[in-house]
Amino acid sequence: MNPPRRSPRGPDRKRDSERTRERLLEAAEIEFGEHGYAGARISAIARRAGVNQQLISYYFDGKEGLFRALQDRWKTISGPATSADRPLAEVVTDFLRLNVEHRAGARLLAFSGLTDTEPMPDDPIFAGMVDDLRRRQEAGEIAAGLDPAYVMLVLFGAVLAPTVVPQVARQFTGLAADSPEFHQRYAAQLELLVARLADPRPASPTVSDPDQMPSTSTPA
Repeated sequence: MNPPRRSPRGPDRKRDSERTRERLLEAAEIEFGEHGYAGARISAIARRAGVNQQLISYYFDGKEGLFRALQDRWKTISGPATSADRPLAEVVTDFLRLNVEHRAGARLLAFSGLTDTEPMPDDPIFAGMVDDLRRRQEAGEIAAGLDPAYVMLVLFGAVLAPTVVPQVARQFTGLAADSPEFHQRYAAQLELLVARLADPRPASPTVSDPDQMPSTSTPA
């Protein structure tokens, strides 16, 4: 006769708890990524994770808490990529890699913008990214005439593009956006683009700055 199964205690209980939380976070990333915050169902997340639905309330205090925990998890994962002592090109290509590895998370970010239903208040991490780029500008990594906030927006969109609009990436390049060949070539091109950001030549005047536009009037 087999002895009765004992509930885990001490370190074993803690490890089981951590594994359950991680399974729920992984399931939530996929479910939120496929259906957005509003469309995701707690029951589907629990079923995908293979656990009781009540554990979502136990560990995360419900759907919104699970979503916020997922955001915190992403910050932990992406933290090493944002190290201030790394070249900007490495930071950009690392974020490209992370978006490939966590495709559902990138899709969730897109859902957030398209539906405006996710609980995503202003996050200081974004201001920190702009501050870091401003510091890099002072160090000469990007030209003085560029606005760090808008440069960051362009780079942010660049690393998201293969996941958010893969069909457009394929139309432009002839390669599937989820193929290793595409990512190898795209990362190399992003490195070249980032290198160009340090170009010291003055930028040409733009229509958005009419005071700098050359006069088209003819001499009297």
